[in-house]
Amino acid sequence: MEKKKILKKEEVKAKDTAPVAVVAPVVTSKKRVESGILFVQSTYNNTKLLLADVKGNALCWSSSGSLGFKGAKKGTPFAAAKIGETLAIKAQAMGVKEVAVVVKGVGSGRESSIRGFISKGITISSIKDETPVPFNGPKPKKPRRV
Repeated sequence: MEKKKILKKEEVKAKDTAPVAVVAPVVTSKKRVESGILFVQSTYNNTKLLLADVKGNALCWSSSGSLGFKGAKKGTPFAAAKIGETLAIKAQAMGVKEVAVVVKGVGSGRESSIRGFISKGITISSIKDETPVPFNGPKPKKPRRV
């Protein structure tokens, strides 16, 4: 076994001859946005929220899976309300005061996610439903020949 050598303060200073530069921490200011668009995608299994600026560029997002809900709990209205609350806190940090909501999907988290978002004091200017509806559907199977 090797013996460890104990260095004295003078020896440590002699080894470290390179000057150490002290750098001030860089503070990055978050993007300031007054109004935006809240996209809600609600399926039977999950709920996703995306906050974008008026042009459509994504600012922040959240989903029930990212909050730690697993399995069937991801599609519940409770999980959707929690997503709305967390995204509203992020939006307030950016200075968002008003949003227009665009909803897609038929899941149970549609309304509760919006209610959770409103609960933090952000006003909603409009709600638009863009749920895709099939108008022709897939081609039926051929009849069976015996």
